[in-house]
Amino acid sequence: MPYGDPMNARVRSEERRAEIVRAALEVIAERGYRGASLAAVAERVGLTQQGLLHHFPTKEALLVAVLKERDQWDAVPDTQWRIDLLASLVEYNAMRPGIIQTFSALLGESVTDGHPARGYFTERYAQVRESMAAALRAEYGDRLPNGLTPERTAPLLVAVMDGLQYQWLLDPESVDMPGAFRDFLSLLGENPANPENPENPA
Repeated sequence: MPYGDPMNARVRSEERRAEIVRAALEVIAERGYRGASLAAVAERVGLTQQGLLHHFPTKEALLVAVLKERDQWDAVPDTQWRIDLLASLVEYNAMRPGIIQTFSALLGESVTDGHPARGYFTERYAQVRESMAAALRAEYGDRLPNGLTPERTAPLLVAVMDGLQYQWLLDPESVDMPGAFRDFLSLLGENPANPENPENPA
């Protein structure tokens, strides 16, 4: 056997897994997690269900791969969010409705008892609230201009981001998701802690 064959096989397997994850994203966006079958995903990538199970032994394993893939797209290199990056993320999300639809469908389903993504979303929201509080503290200090602490504001910030996604998915012509999010940021108040802000000199 040629020396390069094992490496080539591994690369082909990784490419196939990525193809399956993309197909799963599409199927979940169309049918929701409970309506998305492994057979439907396998058919979309030209595999038998048994062939798909070679890469993902269970539907739950495939779901975890889908969620991890989604998180990779939103990852920030230094793991520290900034308020200005949040506005850019919302603009980016407006350019990928399929991904947002999949995430929103899974999020809505995950609130039911026994859903395999419930633990993932519970943990994710705890981490996101913590990250948002840190971003708000870096921007405003211990109190925002409205008097709220970063910890009390963080859940509101996350709620606006995800709530806008649902409204935008339902009626994209009527809901300017990036614009509405920028409007919300303006409600937080001007930033007195940022010396680079010309309207709020240090």
